This record gives sequence, structure tokens and C-alpha cells, in this order.
Amino acid sequence: MTETTTVHLLRHGEVHNPEGVLYGRLPGYRLSETGNLMAATAATWFAGRDVTALFSSPMQRALETSAPLVDTFDLPVTVDDRLIEADNHFEGLTFGVGAGSVRRPEHWRYLYNPFRPSWGEPYREIAARMRSAVIRARDAARGHEAVAVSHQLPIWILRLHAEKRRLWHHPGRRECALASVTSLTFEGNRLVEVAYADPSAGLGSDAGVAGA
Repeated sequence: MTETTTVHLLRHGEVHNPEGVLYGRLPGYRLSETGNLMAATAATWFAGRDVTALFSSPMQRALETSAPLVDTFDLPVTVDDRLIEADNHFEGLTFGVGAGSVRRPEHWRYLYNPFRPSWGEPYREIAARMRSAVIRARDAARGHEAVAVSHQLPIWILRLHAEKRRLWHHPGRRECALASVTSLTFEGNRLVEVAYADPSAGLGSDAGVAGA
């Protein structure tokens, strides 16, 4: 019989970010009080499932989100750099019109091509690294389930790739809320299902571009 394996991509919980900075890969951004509650809620949602492997982005907010899962399943978490947030020119700035960085002419040259996108890591490169991270998790949990904690844009790009949809998109249309779960189920090496769940719905706000 063909083994069934599921890799769950868990987005991290809400981040303490009162200044609304697009924090990207910057260090030191921890979960908020609500974010810690989201992480605990996600661990409760996973409890009783056949999880045999845990992976995480190296970012603090992702590792903090994985901590309740470590306790729930008594498993170590493996850091995989391929699960990291996408690189972005606007990292460390506020983004948008009005007081945001978009109104400043020195940034305009990074906005010419939304299909690539020109302001950051190309979508195809994100899809490739996330796919390889998922394959690693799938192989580590053959016949069982794995959880990999990552970030909104990489998870969404991987889902678009898995569903054979175009990779460029409007950020406001991503179905990837804070502490949500995007699940990829494989029969052997063949992807057979993509599913989505939002265990923490209603616990906090989703902060747009700053909440990466």
C-alpha cells in the first residue's frame, strides 16, 4: 500500500510590533501575548494527530510558535532555513502610501514589476525553497504527519505552486491567517490534497504587510 503523509505548514502567531514595521528577517521580533495564545491554540488543534516531526523557520516568532508543539508531542524542533520569511527591500520600514515608504522617490525603482516581484525575493525562488523544505518534512515523517512553522508569503506561494496557480497575486487575497494551517497530503510522493484550517480565528487581528 502507498503511504499517506501530511505536511502541515503552520504560520506563526501574532507578533509584538506596535510601530507597524515590516520586520521581515529582522531579529528580535517576538510573539505578542495574543500570539502566544495562538501558538497554544494551534498545539491544542494538533493534539491527538500523528505528528512525528517538527520543523521551523529560524526566526524568533516561528520558534516561539513551535514551542507548544515541542511540549505537546515531546519532539525536538529542527530549524530549516528554507522556511524563512521572504527577503524584502522594505524590511525595517513602514510600507504604504501616506507616511509610508512608498511615497519616497528613492524606493520607486523597486516597485516596477509586481509579477516578479521587483522589491524582494522572486516568487519562483520562494516556491522552490519551500517545496524542498516540504519534501524534507515529508520524508522525515513518512506514513505520519509533520508540522513546519513558517511565514505568510512563503506558505501562500507554496500553496499557489502546489495548486498550479499563478504566483503573482494581491496580498490582501492570501488565505493564510495568523497561526493558520495549510496542509499538504501525499500518497507516496504524489500530492493528492491541499487543505486549510484556521484554529485561531477570532483571537487577534491580521496586520497586513507588517505581519509577515
